Amino acid sequence: MRQAEPKIVVSGVRKSFQISGDAAAVTPALDGIDLTIADGEFVSLLGPSGCGKTTLLRIIAGLTAADDGTVEVNGTPVDGPGRDRAMVFQAFGLLPWRTVAQNVAFPLKIRKLSGTEIDERTDRYLRLVNLERFKDRYPHQLSGGMQQRVGLARALAVDPEVLLMDEPFGAIDAQQRELMQEELLRIWAATGKTIVLVTHDLDEAVYLSDRVVLLSPHPGRVRTVVDVGLPQPRWEYDARSHERFVEVRREIWSVLRKDVLDVVEREAAEIEDRTGERH
Repeated sequence: MRQAEPKIVVSGVRKSFQISGDAAAVTPALDGIDLTIADGEFVSLLGPSGCGKTTLLRIIAGLTAADDGTVEVNGTPVDGPGRDRAMVFQAFGLLPWRTVAQNVAFPLKIRKLSGTEIDERTDRYLRLVNLERFKDRYPHQLSGGMQQRVGLARALAVDPEVLLMDEPFGAIDAQQRELMQEELLRIWAATGKTIVLVTHDLDEAVYLSDRVVLLSPHPGRVRTVVDVGLPQPRWEYDARSHERFVEVRREIWSVLRKDVLDVVEREAAEIEDRTGERH
């Protein structure tokens, strides 16, 4: 793990949601999350469905408020979205009537940057994601992987200190997903951003991260934090065949497997209960 000052500090975060149709009932999503992420670190949040990964990411982004606890970025409490953070979602979220360049430039215009700076940033980040040749194309003319790169360029163009990514490669095929993972590592190396990634993919988490934070489900708690320790840069060798990759993957899966099985059993029991009530 990189030795650096804390960038994100999560302390005692709890969050519950009201159950639909029952004003008095709530379901806990997160329970006492403590986590410190260093400046320039790449951390993945991993765990089975229902462990609160996306909820935690949205709380860090300032899109969802915690019930208890605090989140600080650079020592400043998070009380809403901020310019120091940018979010990349699984859905591409591109404006179909705007060109690639116009999509990247859109948030810069909202921030009222000068035309010269908008053009410079747009060109810089399209080059970074290897899309400068397609700046005048429209989203429907691009592949899924290319559309996701436009979304990434748009997030980077606002120059956030923290990049928050929620299953960003979930909507693209397996081959493009591996290429995008490699591209993300190159971008991270070039920009030094702090990155927090939510993923269901164990291999993706190990390949990309400095550390993997494994959350337990119902409610989400930090079960374990694993230092990956794979040599960098990982795109220059077959990282997935490295003995450390295999070791870390085995270590995490030995814990994660039981949680996944518990979730499957819980879901099956809930279905049986509902079916029994109907009869």
